[in-house]
Amino acid sequence: MRKETKAVALGGMLGAVAMVVMCLGGLIPVSTYICPVMCMLILQTVLNLCGRKIAWAWYIMVSLLSLLLGPDKEAAALLVLLGYYPIIKPKMDRLPLKILWKLVLFNAVTVFMYTAVVALLGLEAIIVEHNFLGYASLALMILLGNATFFLLDKLLTRFAPNKTRKA
Repeated sequence: MRKETKAVALGGMLGAVAMVVMCLGGLIPVSTYICPVMCMLILQTVLNLCGRKIAWAWYIMVSLLSLLLGPDKEAAALLVLLGYYPIIKPKMDRLPLKILWKLVLFNAVTVFMYTAVVALLGLEAIIVEHNFLGYASLALMILLGNATFFLLDKLLTRFAPNKTRKA
């Protein structure tokens, strides 16, 4: 069997695993953020084993299927808008002020996602929830989201092949 065929088959199998993760995400409320992160870790594995082209195809396939079949549309939106991060992370790591650029990316995507979710899907419950909890809780959520994103960044660095990891 050719190397490309094995890579496509492995990518397809890992895509099925990612879809199971995304579909199980509707069972537990906190999994809205956990399931996309788990899919990004699976994507890092696809990137390491199958290459960049198959990783992009995998990301597109899992994102579209999550939007169509996933019960948690907020988690699916998070995967669509930020799920490609493991693919672009090596290039972002070479930028000057990489931490600033990663912060800008994460916060811009988050603001865009919640604005789009409220406007397009009509999930005003998110606004009501934040109005009820107050601005302090919103600031805490933003801070925790940024901290979680940087923990994900460190985890993806650990899963990266040795040639991209710093000693």
